[in-house]
Amino acid sequence: MSLTSHVEELRKKHEALSAQVEEAQRSPGYDDLAIASMKKQKLHLKEEISRLSAG
Repeated sequence: MSLTSHVEELRKKHEALSAQVEEAQRSPGYDDLAIASMKKQKLHLKEEISRLSAG
C-alpha cells in the first residue's frame, strides 16, 4: 500500500468515527465513556495523518 493510499484510508476512518461520534452525541443515554473512546481514536488517527503527511 502506498503512503498516499494509507493516508486516504486513515482519513476515511477518521470521517467515519466523526459521524459515529455525532450520532452518539445525539442519542440520549449513550455511554459517555464510549464517546470519549471514539474521540480518542479520532485524535490518534488525526495525529497519524498529520505525521505521515508531514513526513
